Amino acid sequence: MGGFFGVVSHRDCAVDVFFGVDFHSHLGTARAGMATYSQEEGFQRHIHNIENAPFRTKFEGDVDKMNGKVCIGCISDRDPQPLLIYSHNGMYAISIIGVINNKEKLAKELLDGGKVHFGAMGGGRINSTELVATLIDQKQNVAEGIAYAQSKIEGSLSIMIMTADEEIIVARDAKGRIPIIIGKDDDGYCASFESFAFNKMGYKRVKDLGPGEIVRMTKDGIETLKAPGKNMKICAFLWTYYGYPNSSYEGKNVEVVRNRNGEIMARDEMKNGSYPDVDYVCGVPDSGIAHAVGYANAVDKPFARPFIKYTPTWSRSFMPASQKIRDHVAKMKLIPVEDLIHDKKLLFIDDSIVRGTQLRGTVDFLYSNGAREVHMRSACPPIMFGCKYLNFSRNTSDMDLICRRVINELEGEEGMNYIDEYMDGTTERGKKMRQHIADEMGFKSLEYQSLPGLIEAIGLPEDMICTYCWNGKE
Repeated sequence: MGGFFGVVSHRDCAVDVFFGVDFHSHLGTARAGMATYSQEEGFQRHIHNIENAPFRTKFEGDVDKMNGKVCIGCISDRDPQPLLIYSHNGMYAISIIGVINNKEKLAKELLDGGKVHFGAMGGGRINSTELVATLIDQKQNVAEGIAYAQSKIEGSLSIMIMTADEEIIVARDAKGRIPIIIGKDDDGYCASFESFAFNKMGYKRVKDLGPGEIVRMTKDGIETLKAPGKNMKICAFLWTYYGYPNSSYEGKNVEVVRNRNGEIMARDEMKNGSYPDVDYVCGVPDSGIAHAVGYANAVDKPFARPFIKYTPTWSRSFMPASQKIRDHVAKMKLIPVEDLIHDKKLLFIDDSIVRGTQLRGTVDFLYSNGAREVHMRSACPPIMFGCKYLNFSRNTSDMDLICRRVINELEGEEGMNYIDEYMDGTTERGKKMRQHIADEMGFKSLEYQSLPGLIEAIGLPEDMICTYCWNGKE
């Protein structure tokens, strides 16, 4: 995924950006970077690998040496950034969020046009941020270049640029799939993916960028360089999974939406008779917990935490390079509360069920600790397509997705003609898919939130929300 944070101010702002970027650590696991500019020292930049250590520990030594009244930083799930670019548009630092599905095609077009080159990364890959900068520099100014780059890519592209004129230019992706929010304090302005990141530092929310909108921020104000478009497709997984609970997007708080989502799931299950009698309602830590609280309140059953994830030393189960070690870490992190598991009937809610690999281990762990029954609920509909706009549920093949694989096992390619029926747990096909997965994973029962239920929980018009990973509609 990835996230960024930038500040332009009347005072030195490197520390603000250090903390602002740190608040985006849940969005990326590969690289992080910060860049500052001052008239005395020019551009300064630091990039670190954060696969095996958190952002804070890698950058707390750097931030004391960085100074400037304009600064940007990012958490990245793949490429090193921000990059420093020297071009006919001047020198600038650039960071991006998004996915470029036609990267090789665009690079070839640029190379065939002559007079450009790219620095090769490991495996001969091109840094996506460098590609975007090259596209931007095909135009006479940065704003025109950003709009051009966004029009050329297939996927999504949000951009933050810091210039030697002590300004930040920030652009939200063309369909507004992720948020960009502007904040203000007495000394200047900031731009952020997560709204809570600047609230803790005294900035007040003043503007949410619209789809494709481009603005220039200086220490004295903000200027719109390109007006927002009218068609938004904000990603629903912001509320389901990867958004931070304290944040709000388009006026909808993540924690509130998750609670409401659980309530709606429970309401619909009680209505159609699929709600089982259980001792406790539980959430798979951490993003399933808020959904489970809403569900438990609606069915008037105790909410409980039968196991706790131990995260002080292994905060991310996928950090080690070895798959064998990763699998072992995933098991070691689950610490049981035996009094809440032994001989109990448990209903768990997870934010989503993508491939189901770790979830099977969790169920085995619960049964091995004496659970009588384990019922599973997904807080979102069955995932049928890998995301091609952001980095959630991206797979080598859609057959990596457990629902697609099971449909293929049940009736081959013909099954894709009945996606709507498989999505619906009240149809015969929907029931068969759920039972097949439940049998394979060891669940006593399995249900998914419906797409209408999720849309209702978010509270935005359906045509403003991206639902591609569920129904394949763009």
